[in-house]
Amino acid sequence: MQTLFVNASQVVTCAGPARARRGAEMRNMQVLTDSAVATEAGRVVAVGRQAELGRSYAEAAVVDCHGGVLMPGLVDSHTHGIFGKPRHEEQELRASGVSYMEIAKRGGGIHGSVRDLRSRSEDELFVLALPRLRRLAAHGTTTVELKSGYGLSLDDEIKSLRVIRRLAQQLPLRIVPTFLGAHEIPLEYRAAPRTRDQYIALLLEEMLPRVVQESLASFADIFCEPGVYTVAESRRILTAARAAGLGIKLHADELETSGGAELAAELGATSADHLAAVSEAGVKALAGANTVATLLPGTMMFLGRTKQAPARAFIEAGAAVALATDFNPGTSPTVNFPLMLSLAVSQLHLSVAEAITAATVNGAAALGLAHETGQLAPGMSADLALFAIDDIRELPYWYGDHRCIGSWVRGIACHAAGSDGSFIRSTPSSAL
Repeated sequence: MQTLFVNASQVVTCAGPARARRGAEMRNMQVLTDSAVATEAGRVVAVGRQAELGRSYAEAAVVDCHGGVLMPGLVDSHTHGIFGKPRHEEQELRASGVSYMEIAKRGGGIHGSVRDLRSRSEDELFVLALPRLRRLAAHGTTTVELKSGYGLSLDDEIKSLRVIRRLAQQLPLRIVPTFLGAHEIPLEYRAAPRTRDQYIALLLEEMLPRVVQESLASFADIFCEPGVYTVAESRRILTAARAAGLGIKLHADELETSGGAELAAELGATSADHLAAVSEAGVKALAGANTVATLLPGTMMFLGRTKQAPARAFIEAGAAVALATDFNPGTSPTVNFPLMLSLAVSQLHLSVAEAITAATVNGAAALGLAHETGQLAPGMSADLALFAIDDIRELPYWYGDHRCIGSWVRGIACHAAGSDGSFIRSTPSSAL
């Protein structure tokens, strides 16, 4: 079926090469007025003057944008949405001066979520995750990466990844599954008689083959951080994952400088994420690689950290920068991607165009999907988001507000404001 999106105050296309944008390229988001978007069979087929497309697609169903801003759906390339209970008690502990790593040493943090997830069934985790993903879509996200990583045992990691597969089957969202068995060293392997080497062996010899055998993940990720996984351990695990056919990603240089960014560049990882503590050498290494630097400003803000990732240094060096929510129960409990745009402008000092590019085209590149989504251009997937604003610069301006009134994935409605979806009209465009 053909669909024509009309009456947008602006159409933001982000059109251009089907790859990550770097440097000055990130400032070109292409804002059109008096324009429409035509889709058919899940693809964008035309972007152009509204009157001309109205004639060319006279029998198309119509979506009336009512003066809102139409743009590519947001691509959230880093989330941890499969978990049980929230960890709200940790926020107060941090406010009293207890550090992230100290909370982890006390058995909290990731370890707390591991204990909780292990106690829950696959069905229960699915029921918990489903409304979270719907809320995420309600903020304009159309593609989301979901990680395992709160199981840290063979059965519980597989359970988590099966939940992700069920979510992908249930929801119109594009969901990218990532295996994060190397999120932490579980507590039972941190004291004799078990050792961290035994856990790494379990990860490599049992978890990874099972994940690949059941086709449960597109990527493997690891938390490369002092006190968690070393650079040498990360290299070994990621090399094995890549040899098994998975793409690779890293949590790198989040809290302390560790050389994670340099390792990501060395291995040709699809993305290196966090990077608040990256070194100058790490910035240079990512600028010279095809690895996307994915920045998560909500995490540093929620942790009460004053130091954010050096976004301007990355862009000026020529690196590709993406943004994501890092949605998780402990350090970034938000599904509000537009809030990340606000933080990107106010805290990372990106222009609006750079932030929009980072949240669309470059987010897609951080998942190996730049050829598929992230821009409104003929041939691309019909992944769109509609916001109740007059100008794209308002999206990061109204911080924390909920302005998304519609989203579509592969041309299928994913979110519609109001129970009746009244902004959608089936009138043929010839009647306009």
